[in-house]
Amino acid sequence: MADIRNDFLGIKSPNPFWLASAPPTDKAYNVVRAFQAGWGGAVWKTLGEDPPIVNVNGPRYGAIHGPDRQLLGFNNVELITDRPLEVNLREIKEVKRDWPDRAVVVSLMVPCEESAWQKILPLVEDTGADGIELNFGCPHGMSERGMGSAVGQVPDYVEMVARWCKQHTRMPVIVKLTPNITDIRFPARAAKTGGADGVSLINTISSIVGVDLDTMAPEPATDGKGTHGGYCGPAVKPVALNMVAEIARDPETPGLPISGIGGITTWRDGVEFMALGAGNVQVCTAAMAYGFRIIEDLVEGLKNWMDEKGYARVDDFVGKAVPNVTDWQYLNLNYVVKARIDQDLCIKCGRCHIACEDTSHQAITQTVNGRRHFEVIDEECVGCNLCVAVCPVENCITLEHLTEGVDPRTGKAIDPAYGNWTTHENNPLRVVPEPAE
Repeated sequence: MADIRNDFLGIKSPNPFWLASAPPTDKAYNVVRAFQAGWGGAVWKTLGEDPPIVNVNGPRYGAIHGPDRQLLGFNNVELITDRPLEVNLREIKEVKRDWPDRAVVVSLMVPCEESAWQKILPLVEDTGADGIELNFGCPHGMSERGMGSAVGQVPDYVEMVARWCKQHTRMPVIVKLTPNITDIRFPARAAKTGGADGVSLINTISSIVGVDLDTMAPEPATDGKGTHGGYCGPAVKPVALNMVAEIARDPETPGLPISGIGGITTWRDGVEFMALGAGNVQVCTAAMAYGFRIIEDLVEGLKNWMDEKGYARVDDFVGKAVPNVTDWQYLNLNYVVKARIDQDLCIKCGRCHIACEDTSHQAITQTVNGRRHFEVIDEECVGCNLCVAVCPVENCITLEHLTEGVDPRTGKAIDPAYGNWTTHENNPLRVVPEPAE
């Protein structure tokens, strides 16, 4: 049986699934219910200075729905906790006392002044919390006080605050990174230089999810006005996976511990983050949409998959996919594939033909000998995978790797040897091998 116990920065938990800092972790009542359900840990909703932050009294969330109102993307304009600091600290202490085997990390956001951090850190440390997470990622609110995304977008600030925190606390320091930046590697490098023990990402993406066409106000609206908020949920997962991978394979941040966040809904999502270098994962939107009991599926799914694949511990597959992430210029240009349609599975819907004919390479027939029939034209197929993506029948269309003979499209012999853009004959800056002596 797979052992899914997790050790992240010395913070131990019974499984690698934590709740992210958000409304589900705003008070002891919620966190205790989560722990009772089986969650491995929780990052307490961001604390700030007293007096408490003031949140709006109306709608705080907007959503993007798919078919059957499946939640695809979630937007929020809620700020950090609006509960008194003393109340939060007391509850954190009680929860950690009653649940010593669970991870309790506290998210913090105070002004970008050393005195502010020096003041709050001992208060958090006194609760017995396992660590702190520096919230440098919220894209809405409080930027005028040197907090949130405004700090996270400046690597020098990230490094500076991380260093302050390491000087003034014994607790592990995790820097939560904002995705609202051109290159995620720079703040990650800054966090490491500042002495941070690890990073977590991604925080929410600055967004407006829609406009009410009757009131002409962005959603969610307060008294007829709306603002940009933080976007999360399944729709941000691809962005998050890419940023996690960029840090994991960056030669300047080798081995930097990562807590993965962003659209994790199923056990498979969590495994993908961990395969790309995350030591554990944090969940928010899925819990808000479906409740805390989703942890049962996350845990059982992970265990079953690990048993099937022969992984004894979580660490056995963390980072396994990182060596297979590369830059475009190193992709094998000699790798030739052609689409293949399984006629026994084909339902004759024609979506592959329409997509290819209208928007791609005109490589799929619509009729053959006067009859409706969809077949790949090898002379035109570039193996782009569009037909596979739009086909409604799983495994009806697959890609076949050609290893010998001539590519019918180019008329050139298929070269089984690896060859990339850096040495390609069409590259004006190609690397030309030195002639043999």
